[in-house]
Amino acid sequence: MSDDRKPRRREQILQALALMLEEDSGKRITTAALARQVGVSEAALYRHFPSKARMFEGLIDFIEESLFARITRILEDVPDATARCGTILALLLGFAEKNPGLARVMGGDVLTGETARLRQRVHQLFERMEMQLKQIIREAELREGRRPSIPASAAANLLIAQAEGRISQYVRSDFKRAPTEHWEAQWALLAGQLLREAPQPA
Repeated sequence: MSDDRKPRRREQILQALALMLEEDSGKRITTAALARQVGVSEAALYRHFPSKARMFEGLIDFIEESLFARITRILEDVPDATARCGTILALLLGFAEKNPGLARVMGGDVLTGETARLRQRVHQLFERMEMQLKQIIREAELREGRRPSIPASAAANLLIAQAEGRISQYVRSDFKRAPTEHWEAQWALLAGQLLREAPQPA
C-alpha cells in the first residue's frame, strides 16, 4: 500500500468508528463489527491501529486538534474576555452537536470498560479547556479592568461544567436534546454575572 493510501485508510476507519458510535448508541463497538463497516478484515484494521484503544485515541486526537486550533483563532480574533469565553463554549457545544459519535467519546460513556488511559485523555481535554477559560478570566483584569464575580478558578469550573453537562444530556437523550438548545439565553445569564468592573484604588 502506498504511503498516501495509509492515512486515507486510517481516516476511513476513524470515520466509520465515529459513525458507529452515533448509530449504535449504547452498544459496545467490536473490532469485527467495525471491520464489516469499513469493508476490510480485522487483520487489516490492526495493520493501521494495533488495538481498539488506539482507534479511540485517534478520535480523541482529532477532537483536541479540531477544538484547540479553533480556540487559537478565537484568541486572536476576539479581544473581549466575556465574548472569548462565550465563543469557546459555543464552539465546544456546536462541535459536539455536529459530531454525535464524538460527543459520546467526550461524554466518556463509550469508554467504560476501555483502558483507563483513554478516560484520562478525555479528562485532560476538559482540564485543558478549563485552564484556558481560567486564563482568559484572569487576564480580564489586566486587559479590561474587570474581575470575576467569584474566583477565576471557580468561574472557569462553572463554565466548563455547564458545557460538560449539556454534552452529557445530549448523549443520554440519544442525541435528541441538542447541547445548543436554550444555550443563548443561558449564556446571557452567565455572561451578565461573570465579570464586573474592578474597584479603582482610592
